[in-house]
Amino acid sequence: MNIHEYQAKALLKEYGAPVSDGVAIFSAEEALAAADKLGGPLWVVKSQIHAGGRGKGKFKESSAGEKGGVRLASSKEEVTEFAGQMLGATLVTNQTGDAGKQVNRLYIEDGADIDRELYLSLLVDRSCGRVAFVVSTEGGMDIEAVAEETPEKILTLPIDPEAGVTEADASKICDALKLESAARDDGMTLFPILYKAFVEKDMALLEVNPLIVMENGRLRVLDAKVSFDGNALFRHPEIMELRDLTEEDEKEITASKHDLAYVALDGNIGCMVNGAGLAMATMDIIKLYGAEPANFLDVGGGATTEKVTAAFKIITSDPNVKGILVNIFGGIMRCDIIAQGVLQAVQEVGLSVPLVVRLEGTRVAEGKKLIEESDLNVIPADDLNDAAQKIVAAVKGA
Repeated sequence: MNIHEYQAKALLKEYGAPVSDGVAIFSAEEALAAADKLGGPLWVVKSQIHAGGRGKGKFKESSAGEKGGVRLASSKEEVTEFAGQMLGATLVTNQTGDAGKQVNRLYIEDGADIDRELYLSLLVDRSCGRVAFVVSTEGGMDIEAVAEETPEKILTLPIDPEAGVTEADASKICDALKLESAARDDGMTLFPILYKAFVEKDMALLEVNPLIVMENGRLRVLDAKVSFDGNALFRHPEIMELRDLTEEDEKEITASKHDLAYVALDGNIGCMVNGAGLAMATMDIIKLYGAEPANFLDVGGGATTEKVTAAFKIITSDPNVKGILVNIFGGIMRCDIIAQGVLQAVQEVGLSVPLVVRLEGTRVAEGKKLIEESDLNVIPADDLNDAAQKIVAAVKGA
């Protein structure tokens, strides 16, 4: 689960991280009061959407101006002007896709005198099974570009979970970021704080880009992106309260209500599979035969008929779906339950696109019989390879 920048900064501030003062607003009428509260003389007006690249983004509406989704204001009049332009407009960045995202809230923040911009993130490094710091002196840039062009400027430092961030660890990070004097002192304090927040709040990603050295020599968290492990949110009701449903795909919201693992993609073949590994393999083989999956959808090992019905409805609600592949290997999951769910869903929402079904495993004969005896125009498949070829052919034929 993602949260907005202002929410992430408030969370980090609770742990003692240095962040600028700021005010979140939801209407243009609140902008002047926010500017008054902060005082100036420089304000930063930031679009709050769940996507990076806001500063370089462009608004679809000409009335929103051409200064991007993060703007410097040197007067209270500019603060209110920018707020009026940006709220309600659609911001397109390199992470939103062409559709962009509507800006429903802004963060008005004190300006900062920047001397240097640095990059810092914490993530779960699966290669070593530990939380790791990733830091670079090249802040403000896409870390992927830095990794490709100048990998020597990136330090990845896994942290021993028993010891936490030691003084030696913090010193290595300071050295990599070339921190000196007051900035180094701040870093020695800040890095253990960020690790503590990451672990205690079950984060999946904590990215500070940029982390800045100000002209007075002190460190400040100038931007913050935080994602949480969805499987751990039951431990953090206070984090769940920060969820902004307007930033999420409606199909993914519906899926979460039914405990389905669903991620919307850009293709046109809907997939219903049980097991994350099999789901990944299904998407890969669809691509192998020249098509693109429309989603990742894992119904899990213990799905009910109602759950499968909900999954099928989610797939068919996507207007981009031109064909559906059901690929079930029944271990814990019974094939007849899948068949019942598919039949029930089709009866409720109809079927206007090709449907290929591959069933194998527990009660497979009963599942196949249910589908065969129905009046559905279903294309049966013997194995995954056969299923992928048939659904791609059916979609391209259509």
